[in-house]
Amino acid sequence: MRRYPAVALERAMKVQEVFMQAMAKKITWMQTAEIMGVTDRTMRRWKRRHEKHGYVLDQRWGRRSEKKVPVETIEKVLGLYRDRYFDFSVRHFHEKLREEYDIRLSYTWVKKALQAAGLVAKTRDRRVHRKKRPRRPLPGMLLHIDGSHHQWFQDDRWYDLLVIMDDATNEVYYAQLVEDECTRTVMAALRHVIETRGLFCALYSDRASHFFVTPKNQHAVDHTRLTQVGRAMKELGIQMIPAYSPQARGRGERNFRTWQGRLPQELRLRNITTVEAANAFLRDVYLKQFNASFTVVAQQTGTAFVPAGPLNLDRIFSIQHERSVNSDNTVRLANLVLQIPPTPWKSTLAGCRVLILEKLDGTLNIMYGPHVVGRYDLSGKPIPDVPPRRSRSKTQKESANEGRGRFFLNKVTSAARSAPR
Repeated sequence: MRRYPAVALERAMKVQEVFMQAMAKKITWMQTAEIMGVTDRTMRRWKRRHEKHGYVLDQRWGRRSEKKVPVETIEKVLGLYRDRYFDFSVRHFHEKLREEYDIRLSYTWVKKALQAAGLVAKTRDRRVHRKKRPRRPLPGMLLHIDGSHHQWFQDDRWYDLLVIMDDATNEVYYAQLVEDECTRTVMAALRHVIETRGLFCALYSDRASHFFVTPKNQHAVDHTRLTQVGRAMKELGIQMIPAYSPQARGRGERNFRTWQGRLPQELRLRNITTVEAANAFLRDVYLKQFNASFTVVAQQTGTAFVPAGPLNLDRIFSIQHERSVNSDNTVRLANLVLQIPPTPWKSTLAGCRVLILEKLDGTLNIMYGPHVVGRYDLSGKPIPDVPPRRSRSKTQKESANEGRGRFFLNKVTSAARSAPR
């Protein structure tokens, strides 16, 4: 008989006591199985073993489990997390084990091993119970836009990660690091999505000043006073929906927790320390990997995106200012004085209302109705118009002889005309 530990012997004595009651007909064998917490099949097997040996002991004691992880693998997992992936989340580290080291351990085992080694803290997440908002059934029906202020390079530099995500699929259409989430960066992000995907139905955002105007001492936004972003969305027919709490933006907030737990570590592994290199990495590599891991299937097939068509996106996605032209044909914008050049169709624009467009590329345009009456750089210096070069086909080209002949005929004809009376 093999040596059993005291725990196994104590359990066997309890099993023996229950078996004696069943043999004495005080309880049935079905009730015995319920007391021991086993199935009927297991109880019949235990009964045969008890009739043969007079006792029931756990046969697994002393045997090596087939599912036991080798010590070398445990040391490798703990060493990788301690030396290389120390700032990764457990989920992110578990994916790296599968992708780069072909270690096929379960997520639960990895998490418990890291917690037992003291490399990951044990947490109990207690939150208020909230009802989950159902997703929109089609892509393009609702897009989330938000920025996350974080130390993405794990140093003393803070940047905003501007993200546009689809509510139906969690697919991220735009993700770039910017100095600050403002009107210009938001317009550039929205224009990129419209140019690459098309027009969508609604935009969900917080109540930042570049999205909505919120009067003082009031919680509701003023939909009658539009910001530059609100004006652009109204021209495109896109509805803007404000969020009144972080919990209302729960889907976007959870998405940013994932970004903050993965992107800084990926940048560190690739030694990326500049915003330009990080944005190139986001566009070319990481955004595809992120969407492949976290995109879900929409409830319905199809899309709510529609092509933008022949829209003047340069004018729509610009910061617009109305001004009145002074008597000397100048307009003032902040500290700049912009001189309007003469136009062939109107002698002067003094007293006219014009529209100054601050374009996303940094240039300024002065519009009078559909006419562009002036182009300027950031310093207010006029940008000369370059007339398009006309290219003539071979059939339209005339030889030198034909040209000289036509010129000669014109001269003769003009010389032969009589003088006017």
